[in-house]
Amino acid sequence: MARARIVDPDEGPRSKRAAILEAAVEYFGEAGYENTKWSDVADRVGIGQTALYHYFESKAHCLLTIMRLELQRSHDMFAEATADLDDPVEALRAGVRAAFAVSEHEIRQMRVLQANMSLLATPRKSKREETERVAARQLVQMVERDWTNLLMRGMAKGAFPVRDAHMLGLAVLGMIVSVWRWYRPSGAIPLSEISDLIEGSVVRMVGE
Repeated sequence: MARARIVDPDEGPRSKRAAILEAAVEYFGEAGYENTKWSDVADRVGIGQTALYHYFESKAHCLLTIMRLELQRSHDMFAEATADLDDPVEALRAGVRAAFAVSEHEIRQMRVLQANMSLLATPRKSKREETERVAARQLVQMVERDWTNLLMRGMAKGAFPVRDAHMLGLAVLGMIVSVWRWYRPSGAIPLSEISDLIEGSVVRMVGE
């Protein structure tokens, strides 16, 4: 199936799209999607609620856009971090480190993504929402394939024991993304310490 490509609109100096997305990530990430009123986002940006519909036809459309953008960012960061590494173990380590090399805004964005993954399972009646949903689902598959292919290359080179690479890739991803369900920047454990722990755990899991 061909990938659903979405061309994001050019944002001129008067566009509020980026500000809306930023405010929505903050609200969805802290209060939760269901507990956020669409009017709260408008108030944060400083526009009327009806003006939101110039950019997003619904709160769900905005959420699906955030999810698609985060998945694209994750895919791009993984590709950049692992592109020039021939050593499979170093590539594996780099992929994990890239997942945790994030800003506070990106942390909230990942929290939003993980909290609302079930939304991607059901087709949407709205054409714009469905376009975002389909694109996000395809990006999920791309991210899974990124990790599967990395593991398969390592197995082919003898760096990792030969196993079901797809299942192992899902296990690695599960370990990484689970962090965003509970981690808070204001918490007692630094993200760097969590990153080191997950990196070591992934290397041991894949290599043993």
